[in-house]
Amino acid sequence: MRLTAYTDYALRMLMYLGLRRAGIATIQEIAEQYGISRNHLMKVAHELGRLGYIETIRGKNGGLRLSRRPEDITLGEIVRNLEPDMALVECFKSAGVHCRIVKGCLLKSVLQEALDRFLDTLDRYTLADLLAPAEDLAACFPVPVEGQRDRQTGV
Repeated sequence: MRLTAYTDYALRMLMYLGLRRAGIATIQEIAEQYGISRNHLMKVAHELGRLGYIETIRGKNGGLRLSRRPEDITLGEIVRNLEPDMALVECFKSAGVHCRIVKGCLLKSVLQEALDRFLDTLDRYTLADLLAPAEDLAACFPVPVEGQRDRQTGV
């Protein structure tokens, strides 16, 4: 199973906003911190807002922030909401299956079990779990995020 870049960017955006705690971040800031396209992140932010994970604040001092507590957001929920197609192989689809062995093949059930276990594992983890090493994560960004100390000045 491979997650789309869209889901990857969404997870990274949520992590960044989680590191900011109550602070606000802009799409431009997040794009610069991760070195990814601002245009891609605008689409991701729109979808995360529509799904209720983040809220957008308009205006001069506006930006994005989490709208739910990190402890209340499971990784499985995010992946299920953002991945467009969880069909690992053609026979997962309900229509248009052209595989000749679909009626006698066990591959579909084996792959379904694997997908279920993958999602079950993601369901055991929350955004808060990803943020546990907050100081180490924050140190990865060239511009300090909330709670990060400057390694040179100690402030």
